[in-house]
Amino acid sequence: MSRKRRSQHMSENEQRSAVSVIGLGQMGTRLAQAFLAAGHATAVWNRTAAKADALVAQGAVRAETAEAAITASPLVVVCLPDYATALELLGPVATSLRGRTLVNLTSGTPEEAARMAGWAAGHGADYLDGAAMSGTRLVGRPEALFVFSGSPETFAAHRWVLASLGNATHLGADPALAPVYDTALFGLAWGALAGFYHSAALVGASGVDPSTFAAVATGHMPFVVSLMAEHARQIGDGRFPDDDGTVEVHAAAMRHLLDTSRAGGIGTDVPQLFSDLLDRAATAGHAASGIASVIETIAAGERNA
Repeated sequence: MSRKRRSQHMSENEQRSAVSVIGLGQMGTRLAQAFLAAGHATAVWNRTAAKADALVAQGAVRAETAEAAITASPLVVVCLPDYATALELLGPVATSLRGRTLVNLTSGTPEEAARMAGWAAGHGADYLDGAAMSGTRLVGRPEALFVFSGSPETFAAHRWVLASLGNATHLGADPALAPVYDTALFGLAWGALAGFYHSAALVGASGVDPSTFAAVATGHMPFVVSLMAEHARQIGDGRFPDDDGTVEVHAAAMRHLLDTSRAGGIGTDVPQLFSDLLDRAATAGHAASGIASVIETIAAGERNA
């Protein structure tokens, strides 16, 4: 075999290296299915053994114990309800982790991620903290965002396997970054969805079908995304030009949205939140600044309340 062929063969083997999935809830099951679909040898384990049946039928290897799952693969992916449960399951078999990589896709706090990373290192394991940001429906597709943090070298070593899940994005060496992004992106998604729910209710009061509105709204989103990119630059510079309107102008528009919502007989919780933020920013001296200056009020927290 030529050197080039050997290199290609090694690359293919690396991309098909074994992985174990511990925790087969809705998300854990989808993770295992994505690994299998990508051709990776996949061992699975769950405390309720029957949850592995369908995966075994799809080609997964059933591990009889958590320890067997760990020793089956160099890469161990854990997807459990919380960090306490992960430590409860892994603690008794922690010595089996030595020389392996533990990827924790369990939701929690930055402090928990840091402690878990230290715990894994204490047992001789490499560690990546991670979060699935696109729900379960998109797992295995390129548009599914998975964020990871921890050693860049560890991420690079397993990137091809983790890419089976979707867009595997490394955030940095600090393992606490994944839960920070997890909660931040969750808040972003809910802010966008809350705006959409209110808007759908508002046009619905005028007899507009929600799908009809959504078709127009999604066409508007590239503009909104462009605002985020531009305003991120403004936030980084600490300068807030009024190109996209001042806080005062947007506060007036928000009062119009409140009046229209009341007239339509729908709730005003969402626009009232936005109106309050704008009013606080104006009170703090940003009335003539661009709307991105609202972040200074938010960042100040209770100091400005």
